[in-house]
Amino acid sequence: MHAQDTPAIAVDRLVKRYKTTTAVDGVSFSLPAGTITGLLGGNGAGKTTTIAMIMGLVTPTAGTVSVLGASMPDERYRVLHRMNFESPYVDMPMRLTVRQNLSVFAQLYAVPDIDGRIERLAADLDLREFLDRPTGKLSAGQKTRVSLAKALLNEPDVLLLDEPTASLDPDTADWVRSRLEDYRRARNATVLLASHNMTEVERLCERVIIMKKGRIEDDDTPERLLSRYGRETLEEVFLDVARGRDRQREAAQ
Repeated sequence: MHAQDTPAIAVDRLVKRYKTTTAVDGVSFSLPAGTITGLLGGNGAGKTTTIAMIMGLVTPTAGTVSVLGASMPDERYRVLHRMNFESPYVDMPMRLTVRQNLSVFAQLYAVPDIDGRIERLAADLDLREFLDRPTGKLSAGQKTRVSLAKALLNEPDVLLLDEPTASLDPDTADWVRSRLEDYRRARNATVLLASHNMTEVERLCERVIIMKKGRIEDDDTPERLLSRYGRETLEEVFLDVARGRDRQREAAQ
């Protein structure tokens, strides 16, 4: 396989068990470079555990994960500098200023010209007015923008997002999505987006993977999912899968 044909992320028969609980149960998918894919599922569906294994933070019980051609977690140090993660649920040190926090993370990623990179991100993400403010003093929307800046510091080729616009007002959420789209196009980056916001998924994602109880229940484009379930929105499709209504219809036919 040529390098340009190597999937950015490849997951094959992935399993993760914690004692008597199976969090991920035989999950397989492959994501080409430059794509945005939605990873959907209710609480406990296995999304976060799957992302943690892709990042190399959790070792699979069985199956394999590769990112940019590197086997995770054994070869994670080959590609960690080309990956990043963003979640509004992961707080940065509150007493440090935004600039200090970004500088620390930039050093961890060995980013060249740290000051210049922070200034460019501050301009792109409208952070300049609070760069020297303690991170703990920011609003939810401001913290989200800083978290996104942190995730883009090393200009990653693979970006993993967990509810990136949770708790944001519609205007700020739309602003964040626009920046993500711009970044993906500019870098040909691969984005895996875990979200409960179906409007966000419909707008950003060209493919949707739906998980339930650790397994993939469906995997297709938003348009095909809407057609297959006879629904008008992905939220309705999600509820059908979560509540097993698709199987009920099939059993009734």
